[in-house]
Amino acid sequence: MSEQTSGNGDRSSQDGEKELERDAMALLWSAIAAGLSMGASLLAKGIFHVQLEGIPGSFVLENLGYTFGFIIVIMARQQLFTENTVTAVLPIMQNPTWRNGGLLMRLWGVVLLGNLIGTAIVALAFEHMPVFDEATRDAFVKIGMDVMKNSPSEMFANAIISGWVIATMVWMFPAAGAAKIVVIILMTWLVALGDIAHIVVGSVEVFYLVFNGTLHWSEFLWPFALPTLAGNICGGTFIFALLSHAQIRNDMSNKRKAEAKAKAKKASEDTLSAKKEV
Repeated sequence: MSEQTSGNGDRSSQDGEKELERDAMALLWSAIAAGLSMGASLLAKGIFHVQLEGIPGSFVLENLGYTFGFIIVIMARQQLFTENTVTAVLPIMQNPTWRNGGLLMRLWGVVLLGNLIGTAIVALAFEHMPVFDEATRDAFVKIGMDVMKNSPSEMFANAIISGWVIATMVWMFPAAGAAKIVVIILMTWLVALGDIAHIVVGSVEVFYLVFNGTLHWSEFLWPFALPTLAGNICGGTFIFALLSHAQIRNDMSNKRKAEAKAKAKKASEDTLSAKKEV
């Protein structure tokens, strides 16, 4: 069990180091693509809402649509805030320098900006392109209003749980192997069923309300974006801090044991050598 945990930590730490060193423009374009891809969650959920209306268990099936965007983004290795960004916490925990801290803030800022640009574009397209019927548009509005029914404190609390679930999902990836897509579906479906807030998926839903005139721009920032962002960061960072702390302690313990064993072996060899000389 400890070896598996250490393996997950090593892999996640390496991924985090790569993310910290990536070119800013490459990060931005990948993050914009991820924001666009997350529109698939609203699209699928809205269509399911219309097509499954009146069917027993429709709530459970409808929320399966929420997973679509995550599947596209993660399997395509696009930059998603709370997914790629949480792995970057591990190098900071292992080597907390000002440089690493600056790299982390750069990563978070660029990825979040790109994700929000992408979600705004796809929400604008959903509103103005003549693609969807009125029933589907009404479903988009209902989904967005379900997000906005929460108070700022509820947004923050929900987002903590969401950040924790997504961070746990990322931690599971190295051990998941070929079952990675199953892990994505189960964990993000859980977020949808729990009706908890995620800054990127929620941005598509709330931007749609802004662009169709249901909400003012200021309502995107408060009560939605700022509390949700803070909660996602707290939830995701907290779980990774705990896991990385356990990993670091385990690595240090193993290192001390290895050093002690090496010293004992050297002392034994020195004793044998001295006896032979006598």
